[in-house]
Amino acid sequence: MLRLTLALGALIAFAPGLWAAGPSRIVISVKEQKLMVMANGERLAVYPVSTSKFGLGDDWGHMTTPLGFLQVAEKIGDHAPVGAVFRNRRFTGEILKPNAPGRDPVITRIIWLKGLEAGNAHAFSRCIYIHGTPEERTIGKPASYGCIRMKSQDVADLYAQLPIGTLVEIVKDRLPDVPKAPHGATFTLNPPKPEAKPEVKPEAQLVADESEKVAEKPSEKPAEKRAEKSRTVKKALKEQPRFGRSA
Repeated sequence: MLRLTLALGALIAFAPGLWAAGPSRIVISVKEQKLMVMANGERLAVYPVSTSKFGLGDDWGHMTTPLGFLQVAEKIGDHAPVGAVFRNRRFTGEILKPNAPGRDPVITRIIWLKGLEAGNAHAFSRCIYIHGTPEERTIGKPASYGCIRMKSQDVADLYAQLPIGTLVEIVKDRLPDVPKAPHGATFTLNPPKPEAKPEVKPEAQLVADESEKVAEKPSEKPAEKRAEKSRTVKKALKEQPRFGRSA
């Protein structure tokens, strides 16, 4: 029992390292109020965010931000202008500038999250989004009602990078320390497969292949052979000298 406990402890301690080098995903740090885009264990971008001012959790009736692993379930706002106001996930036609006075709607883009664990199972039905806010002056500190808020231009950029199904991890602590991705790297759910190299055969094999092709060449049909033989015989008869009848 003691051995099993130690083994599980070692696995849990090592797990953050595994995730840091794991699949492409989003990591949100509550402590730092930052969102990091990762691709194949490397950092693509970091944006400031705001999580809930009411704390952490996933209980009904509490406007808190859930922790753990979630997934991008829906994306709403394709081609909407920056600052577009959404009500019930529909564009109202109104457009707000950053820090517009007296207004605090969901704007620009909606990235709707679905919980993957028991501790965040209500996230989708609670409408936990990553979305834009006109209150950009509050970004960088807890100020939302449960969602993850971003500046309008930042959430538009993020939205364009993320496919449906992207893994999102919300953690209490700091962002993982990972190297910066090389210039031009892009976010992909699955790393690209290497191109298949053409098979190069040795010279001896090429000669053998050519010999097989010659051997496989179909022979002439019997009827064609007979016709050719008949034409040859007729030609030979025509070329023979003609003799008259004897006296």
